[in-house]
Order: sequence, then structure tokens, then C-alpha cells
Amino acid sequence: MISEPVPLTLDLAEARRRRTEARWRYLKDSYVLWRRNRLMVLGTSIILGLLLVAALAPLLATSNPYEQTLRDRLLAPSAQHLFGTDGLGRDIFSRVLYGARVTLTIALLVAAISTPPGMFMGILAGYLGGAVDEVLMRLADIFLAFPRLILAIAFAAALGPGVENAIIAIAIAQWPSYARLARAETLNVKNNDYIQAMRVLGASKMRIMAGHIAPMTLSSIVVRMSLDMGTIILTAAGLGFLGLGAQPPMPEWGLMVADGRQFLVDQWWVSTLPGLAILVVVMGFNLLGDGIRDVLDPRQRQL
Repeated sequence: MISEPVPLTLDLAEARRRRTEARWRYLKDSYVLWRRNRLMVLGTSIILGLLLVAALAPLLATSNPYEQTLRDRLLAPSAQHLFGTDGLGRDIFSRVLYGARVTLTIALLVAAISTPPGMFMGILAGYLGGAVDEVLMRLADIFLAFPRLILAIAFAAALGPGVENAIIAIAIAQWPSYARLARAETLNVKNNDYIQAMRVLGASKMRIMAGHIAPMTLSSIVVRMSLDMGTIILTAAGLGFLGLGAQPPMPEWGLMVADGRQFLVDQWWVSTLPGLAILVVVMGFNLLGDGIRDVLDPRQRQL
């Protein structure tokens, strides 16, 4: 008795259903891994708190962060001024809240500016190889030869003080690390069978890089970007501290720390409380980045 042949192709609706189930299962497993990692939960809570504070700063602030009241200068923390006042009588609590907006804006803009070019150049160097690889990677090596903060200071000094120039300077110092990572990931996948099959089918190099290699590098880039957020914030605060980043009277945390250094012995709150804000936010991004790395690691999915 001859049985009927088994169809080699799935019904389109069945294929869609299985793909949807796989995606939901992936999200469920990711949530379980997130819930198990208490440090990642803590980091997520800190970053969500930062986003909430930045969004609701006008509602949470107890006074105008730019208003100067010299008769109230250098007041200690109290019920009226939760974090005290600075040398110009401005409420530090309100300035820290508004500073969350500045810090978040700088971090997101630097990531948005530096990540795509670095990722593109890394994939281009890894896939094409040869002279293209040599030129792009030697250029990246030149940037990597200097510490990021020193390089950012050099570019910020050349461009001039200001938040916009600080963002550009930090982005210029950040892109080589993404290029190196994207190149390494590209070298790992460019000779895989499915890439070879795309070449045989006549796909262009740009289509292969954009449609098949870039998605494979994305998880590593996301992990690196989340870990670099803390470095970006520290670099921006360092530029502000040196007078090369945000300029007065902008409520930027690094600039606030610099403003209070002359009062550090007797009026410790002027510099310490904005510094603690930097510490907490950087720690939150680091914990979140470590957790994202664990969630995206396939070896962690043996639940």
C-alpha cells in the first residue's frame, strides 16, 4: 500500500502561527530571565525612574531651577529645599530633576549618532575585507589609541564649549568600539551557508549586509550600547565639570558638581548630591547592560 506523499511546504497560515508562537515564547523566556536577575530588575527600575523624573520634572520640581535668590544661598537640606541651595540660591533638588533631562538627552543622542556609523563601517570592513578593511580598521585604531575622555576633551576643545559640541565630541570618540564589534560579528557569520546561498541566488552585497548580516550583529551592538550609556554619562559630566560641555545656567550634573567644588568642605551638598545622581544613574545603566547581555545569551535560555 502506497501512502500519500507528505507535503514539503507548510500552509502559509500555519507558518505565521508558528512564527508568532516562537516570538511569544522568546518574550516569555526573556521575561523569566529578567525576573530571575535581581540586579537587572534594580537597574531597570533605576532607568525607568530616570525616564519618569525627566518626563515629570516640571511637576516634581519645587521651584524654578534657574531662579537665583541670593539671600537663600548655600542653605542646608531642609523641608523647604530638599537638597539645599547652591552658591546662587538656586534649589538643587529642582536642578537635579531638570538635569535628568539633560543627561538623558545627551546619552540618547550620542548613542543615536555614534552607533549606526560605527556598525555600518564595521560590517563593511568585515564583509568586504581587503583594502576597505585595512583603511577602516586602521582609522578605528587611531581613535582607540587614545582614552575616550581625553579624545572627547580634545574634540570638545576644538569645537568649542556647549552641549551640542559635547554630544558631537563624545560621539566621535564612541564609534570605533561599535565598528570593531560589528566587524568581529560579521567575520563570524559571513561564510555561513545561508549567506553563501544568498550570494548564489544573486543578492547584492548591500542587501546581504543590510538584510542578513546586520540583524545578526544587532544583539551584540545593543548590549555594548547599553553598557556604554554609563560611560557616555560620565564623559558628559566630565566635560561639564571642565567647562567644555553644558554652560551656565543649564542644570547639568557635571556642571553642578564643578560649581560646588569651592564649597565642598563646609557645604558638601552642593557637589555631593548631583554626584550621587550621576553615581546612581551610571550604576543603573551598568546593571541593565549586564542583564541584557545575559538575556540575549542563548546559553541562558535553558530554562
